[in-house]
Amino acid sequence: MPRALEAVLFDMDGTLVQTEEYWGEAMFELAAALGGRMSPEARAATVGTSMRRSMEVLHADLGVVRTEEQLQADARWVEDRAGELMGGGIAWRPGARELLEAVRAAGLATALVTTTPRRLADIVLRSIAADLDGDPFDLTVCGDEVPARKPDPAPYLQAAARLGAEVAACVVVEDSLVGVTSGLAAGMAVLGVPALQPVPPAPGLTLRGTLAGSGVDDLAAVLAARTGLEAASF
Repeated sequence: MPRALEAVLFDMDGTLVQTEEYWGEAMFELAAALGGRMSPEARAATVGTSMRRSMEVLHADLGVVRTEEQLQADARWVEDRAGELMGGGIAWRPGARELLEAVRAAGLATALVTTTPRRLADIVLRSIAADLDGDPFDLTVCGDEVPARKPDPAPYLQAAARLGAEVAACVVVEDSLVGVTSGLAAGMAVLGVPALQPVPPAPGLTLRGTLAGSGVDDLAAVLAARTGLEAASF
């Protein structure tokens, strides 16, 4: 018998909402303040990663050497600037709102699993809750609330454990390579919707260009494909 879908675990930036652009804008502004210009390739390499890794990529791209204290200050500046931009308004990714509403209507457990720190994730969560007339998530796991960040499986394993869901009955929805890697390493089926960086095919991963038109049946097909029961084509 096919395993029943129990829970859907959503990434935030670039998957549900169009906030990756804010992170990019903040990093481009920091690069200019440091006397350089961040390359598109370096920007793509930061998608979905921790702030520390993003700063390491940015500094290497600019050819600048920063002390540990300066790196932390740069990371804090980017977070603060991204938060300011988020406060000006947040837009959904295509099909994301509809899929989230369908998942909730089906009675499935939901979690938001993001590398973004809690203080910034809460800005997005308030916007989502206001738009949907209520919080659609059973729980949220933020980047400063886990023992290790994506691509480590810890964030998704922590979410599944708190939901009381079997990892083999969960589907992860992600846009970045590090997020996809995290979900697969956790033993979950993954629906990947890459936007700012390519994500190569992998066992257990179903790739699609957009969430528009996706529903609960499609997520069930992703789960079935993970267990090799049928192909996920939609």
